[in-house]
Amino acid sequence: MKTRLFLTSLVLLLGFNSCDEDRLSPTNPNQLGVETFYRTGPQLVAAVNSVYAGLQANNLYNREYFFFQDLLSDDCDTGGPQLEAARAQVLNHVFDASNPLNEANWRGWYRIVHRANLILENADKATEEITEELRERIIAEARFLRALAHYELVTLWGGVPLMTSTATSPDANPRASEDEVYALIFSDLTAAIASLPLKSAYTGTDVGRASKGAAQALAAKAHIFRGNYAAARPFLLEIISSNQYRLVDRYLDNFEEERENNSESVWEIQFSEAFGTAGAWNGDGGGIAEVTFRGQEYGPTAWRNVIPSLPLFNAYERVANGAAKDDPRIGYNFFQIGDTFNGGTAVLTADKVQGNTARASWRKYQMIYKRGAEDVQSGINFRAIRYADILLLMAEVENELSGPAAALPYINQVRARPDVAMPPYPTAQYPTGSKLEMLRAIQHERQVELAGEQIRNRDIRRWRRQNLLASEPIPNWNVRYNLMPLPLSEIDNNSALTNADQNPGY
Repeated sequence: MKTRLFLTSLVLLLGFNSCDEDRLSPTNPNQLGVETFYRTGPQLVAAVNSVYAGLQANNLYNREYFFFQDLLSDDCDTGGPQLEAARAQVLNHVFDASNPLNEANWRGWYRIVHRANLILENADKATEEITEELRERIIAEARFLRALAHYELVTLWGGVPLMTSTATSPDANPRASEDEVYALIFSDLTAAIASLPLKSAYTGTDVGRASKGAAQALAAKAHIFRGNYAAARPFLLEIISSNQYRLVDRYLDNFEEERENNSESVWEIQFSEAFGTAGAWNGDGGGIAEVTFRGQEYGPTAWRNVIPSLPLFNAYERVANGAAKDDPRIGYNFFQIGDTFNGGTAVLTADKVQGNTARASWRKYQMIYKRGAEDVQSGINFRAIRYADILLLMAEVENELSGPAAALPYINQVRARPDVAMPPYPTAQYPTGSKLEMLRAIQHERQVELAGEQIRNRDIRRWRRQNLLASEPIPNWNVRYNLMPLPLSEIDNNSALTNADQNPGY
């Protein structure tokens, strides 16, 4: 969906009505508002586009989402003293309820909920330039996006305030239980799956919208996070049997601009440099800013605020450590001194790299594969769900339900990618004769295949909940970090919450 998603200030206008005398007077038909909008099909499309646009905002994928997820995991380390204090707190697990990254992500996901609710409440009002098929698709997209937001919230914060309608008064929402949040997630996804088209049905500017496969993948992920492998299995099987997806031959096709929305992509967060950069710095989604900071923040020749952790770098199979082959994903995921960039015309030398040049830098999602330098305006899409993830989840499900033999074909598909071509499991380092051995192989494969894709944090959390970790991977981890703290601002501003609602340990 490389098209302008922002509705400028429209949604802010619709969603945050002021209470002055003019707004209390009879409706002005020339002024946009809930009373005068949502009347046509194009207006409904613009409204759902604004929900997607919320994903591009500074407090989500423009900047704070990838920091938050990566720093909570063991994928990353600090690139040096230039990493801001609030981010270092998250990395070192010394944060509290005042941490701004924690609050930014919370606010970002509730903005998605609010905008989705506006559509769900008003979609039936459209009577012009619309078909019932289009209306149902837009409603399904809104339900998928609301489910995504609640999935992100419940898996980090636990039970959260449920907002199933737009706020119309200062009265606030009490904290719901985890079960109640998941019930809404699965209800929304059931409806979305029933009405969303297959990925192949989208063409032109609609490419990148939520599809049936994306909703099925999210449902499977939610069930797996709760340890319900049997409930996840049918969703994964439907994705695999849909003939909508396949692994691409070249691993880096998944992280470069020219090969976005390819056959391996189940769903992507869309970015583009084509529509301006207003609000890129600390924007809230109210301006045109469909770009991300990822390249500038992580790039070896840029700020290099975050680098790959040594445990991640050392996790890749190498001949020197007894493997039959060096894993080529080392070079696909990381830049090291002596590597070429800028289309092969430049060499990464020590004087070009900020900080410790003995340590690798991130290559994934870096724009310097074709440019001389990074900036704050990367248009590379985030591959939020890709087919390799689905195959590895299916391997995990089959291992749990049927044993390692049933898991083997799925995990080995990922290793058989033509430009990866790692020896199939079992290997000398990773035998797969037992259920536990296969689990360790799957955990390894997920770590090295999906590195730096904002997946590892949630993997660690769900495996920890189910006592499936071989050892604790997070230094300074404490039991209170099982859940993130409710932001102080939420407790202060939400009259339905008190300090007693805060998660344990904060």
